[in-house]
Amino acid sequence: MSVQDFAFAAEVAARRRWGATAALAALVVLLTLLSLGTGPVRLSPLAVTEVLFGGGSDVAQVIVREIRLPRTILAVAIGSILGLSGAALQGLLRNPLASPSLFGAPQSAAFGAVLVIAFGLADVRSYALPVVAIIAAFGSVFALLAIAGRNAGLLILILAGLAISSFAGAATALVMNLSSNPFVVLEIAFWLLGSLEDRSFVHVALALPFIAAGAAILLSQASAFRALTLGEEAAQSLGVDVGRLRLLVITGVALGVGGAVAVTGTIGFIGLVAPHLMRPVIGHDPARLLVPSALAGAALLLVADIAVRIIPSTSDIKVGVLTSIIGVPFFLYLIMRERRALGGGVA
Repeated sequence: MSVQDFAFAAEVAARRRWGATAALAALVVLLTLLSLGTGPVRLSPLAVTEVLFGGGSDVAQVIVREIRLPRTILAVAIGSILGLSGAALQGLLRNPLASPSLFGAPQSAAFGAVLVIAFGLADVRSYALPVVAIIAAFGSVFALLAIAGRNAGLLILILAGLAISSFAGAATALVMNLSSNPFVVLEIAFWLLGSLEDRSFVHVALALPFIAAGAAILLSQASAFRALTLGEEAAQSLGVDVGRLRLLVITGVALGVGGAVAVTGTIGFIGLVAPHLMRPVIGHDPARLLVPSALAGAALLLVADIAVRIIPSTSDIKVGVLTSIIGVPFFLYLIMRERRALGGGVA
């Protein structure tokens, strides 16, 4: 291939990536309008847009601005940080099965939040809740890297993540068991299922600063992720401090996931699915995959949240339950694909 042909192919690939990212951003905007219009009172995207620009009836303004807008903002922000965290962890560990939920970050964050709720140390509207959740999430990811080691294989990573997740789940159950207030236990049980229902701008104010800080940290390391694809030694020769990179990624994931879990409970598998959906379109460069994965995560959570509102049921379906139902078969498919790839490599 000549230099001109190579440059032309690179330009075509770049246009394809930009086009896919722009289309995904437009999809998120459309889903946002659909989310604001979906509920017991249906509103068209045109009516929602009118309300957002100061028009519409008083009833429509209350429904959109006071009830649905906080929920939709949280869906976009939390879906984005979960997709971004998944892409960042996959880039850091160079493993396509890496995700916050697989390695116990949401479960550990939930344990920290449940701890302070159950013992009355803070209520659900206190900034202490996301702070404790972030500390717990930070500890889980740090423990994973400490237990599995730098060059851990897929099996070790999964086993270490399973151990951390199981421990966090058992600790959460123990806290609920020791709580003397049955109403608190019931509230925690429903909260752990993961939901965006009945969220207000107070919850947005609680979560958004931590999510934004985590996203900024992860996005700032894009070039380091690209260098890391060559291996740790090659990345270090290019000036990347791998130890500092690992600490920054842990901090970013902990801030984002901890802030998200503190207001919605555990919502799994978004961080695993989003990067895989984007990789065939964007490519395998982890630096270029970050923003599309964030947009894909936002779109996935918006779709899931819209779905739980329109699926006929006698009680409200929790969005965390729906994402797990969809995510588990996808995860099993990825494991089967990895097994076939390893089998082909051995053969």
